[in-house]
Amino acid sequence: MNNAWLMRLPVGLFAVPVGLFALAGAWRRAEAFGWEIALPISSALGELSAVLLALLMTLYAAKAIRHTSNVSAEFTHPLIGSLFALIPLSLMLCSVHFGQAHNTGWLTFTLLALTLQGVIALRVVALLATGKLHAVAVTPALYLPPVAGGFVGALAMHSLGYPGWAGLLFGMGLASWALLEARVLNSLFEGPLPEALRPTIGVELAPPSVATLVAASLWPSLPGEVLIVGLGVAAGPLVAVMARWSWWSKVPFSIGFWSFSFPVGALAGAVIEVVRRGHWPALVGGIALAMASSVILFLAVRTVILALQGRLLPSAPVQRS
Repeated sequence: MNNAWLMRLPVGLFAVPVGLFALAGAWRRAEAFGWEIALPISSALGELSAVLLALLMTLYAAKAIRHTSNVSAEFTHPLIGSLFALIPLSLMLCSVHFGQAHNTGWLTFTLLALTLQGVIALRVVALLATGKLHAVAVTPALYLPPVAGGFVGALAMHSLGYPGWAGLLFGMGLASWALLEARVLNSLFEGPLPEALRPTIGVELAPPSVATLVAASLWPSLPGEVLIVGLGVAAGPLVAVMARWSWWSKVPFSIGFWSFSFPVGALAGAVIEVVRRGHWPALVGGIALAMASSVILFLAVRTVILALQGRLLPSAPVQRS
């Protein structure tokens, strides 16, 4: 059987279930508004995410067995290596959506995902700390292993009933964000990213939105007036990304644009929490949820079109750098 396409299967495809799980979580939170449609939509999105995750895990495992050198080249690549964090992120989001508190199986599943996340994050931090990461490789994708890993890991441990470990991981995510922010922003303000990397700029939106959502989950008593500070912080990256519209919106669509899905899903969930706790009109949360759903629906439609055109996978596998 010709499996050349398997060799070209990009790890970036795991951004699809990551984004869908984030949107499923936002719809689940919207149930607090008394919307009967919220939970069925959340369940459908969660099940779709789980099916896609299982399919991608199977395919990527097959790639690792048949094309070990290609997977190794991707993992050690200074740019693509960070995207490997999407695998454990998707697994931990699966725990957030389906996990049961104090269930040994789900705890083991989550700890394995956290271990993989830690290995990937340690490699990224080592490259930065030793000066081995070239300037061109300093992109928002670096947030995925240490920052998103800490935040999503905190959500997962909280949902499984371990608030202490959740708080520890949240703090680690905050520290990683603080350490990386200056490097990443300095790189972005020096000039446009190479064209192939521009779709990943959506990751820049993630840290403040996800941090706000995690804080809302870990401390249910936090008032909306406190959480809205997080939305204010999130407005900065949003403005910075939109200010670069002219040089990332004209890039041909690719799977990299799913980098916007996780941040917009998390932002919608954070807005819903602010609206609910601040006793704002539910319409505000509905608008945020509709916008996030529209963005992810657009990404899904464009991805299907790309697949039908035979352009979903890159034309060549990643080579060892």
